[in-house]
Amino acid sequence: MARSAILNVMVQAAMKAGRSLSRDFGEVQNLQVSMKGPGDYVSQADRKAEDILFTELSKARPGYAFLMEERGLIEGDDGQHRWIVDPLDGTTNFLHGIPLFAISIALERQGQIVAGVVYNPAMDELYTAERGGGAFMNDRRLRVAGRTKLIDAVIGCGVPHLGRGQHGNFLVELRNVMAEVSGVRRLGSASLDLAYVAAGRMDGFWETGLSAWDVAAGILLIREAGGFISDFAGGQNMLDGGSIVAGNEIIQRALLKTVRKPVTPR
Repeated sequence: MARSAILNVMVQAAMKAGRSLSRDFGEVQNLQVSMKGPGDYVSQADRKAEDILFTELSKARPGYAFLMEERGLIEGDDGQHRWIVDPLDGTTNFLHGIPLFAISIALERQGQIVAGVVYNPAMDELYTAERGGGAFMNDRRLRVAGRTKLIDAVIGCGVPHLGRGQHGNFLVELRNVMAEVSGVRRLGSASLDLAYVAAGRMDGFWETGLSAWDVAAGILLIREAGGFISDFAGGQNMLDGGSIVAGNEIIQRALLKTVRKPVTPR
C-alpha cells in the first residue's frame, strides 16, 4: 500500500507515541499490586504520548492547528488544516492492564477529515485511511461486514462513565438493541470500536457523549471501508454533536431506527 507524505507523517508519529505507551503499559500492569494504584502514572503516560504527537506533527507541518484531549484547541497560522488527536483512547482499559486502547490522529482540511490513523500498540494493529484512498489495517484493505439483518449482527456500544452522560437514556437504547441483535460488545475505546466496524469485526456501533478526538479518525476509516455513519439525528454533526451510529448502509439505518425508538412496555 502506497501512503502519501502526510499519512506517513501521521503513522510515524503514532508509532513513536505507541512505543512510549507500550513501555508505560508494561509498567502500569506491574503497578496493579500497589495499594496506591496507578492512576497518576497513567495520566503521565497520556501526557507523555501527547507531547510526542504534538512535537512530531508540529515539526512535520508547522502552522497546522491542533485539537487535543489534554491541550485543547491550539490555533495555527495555516488556517486550512487541523490535527485532531487523542493520545490515549481507552484510559480505563490501560489503567487495568487491558490491551484495548489506541492513539487516534485525524487531519481535517477545510472542515473535512482527509486522513486518519488509529493505532493499538498493545496488539500492533495500525488502521489508516485517506479520503478517496480506502481504509487499511497493517496494509490489508478493509471492508465493513456485509450482514444485512440486525438479528445476525454483533453491535458495539459505549457505556456512559460515572458522572457523565445519561445512564437512563443508554439503558433504553441498550434494551432496544439487545432485543434486535445477535450480541452487544463494549470495548472501552471508541476509536477502536469504529476501526473494528471498518474491519468487519463488528457490524455496527453507537454511542453518545463523545468528543471529536474520539471519533474523527474512525469516521474516515468507516467511510473508506464502504460504511455509513451519522449522528443520532441522522445528520453529519458527529464531531461537535457527540453522538454516532455506524455500520454498512442497511445495518446503520436499522440501528439508528432502533436506538431512537422508545422502549415497548412488557
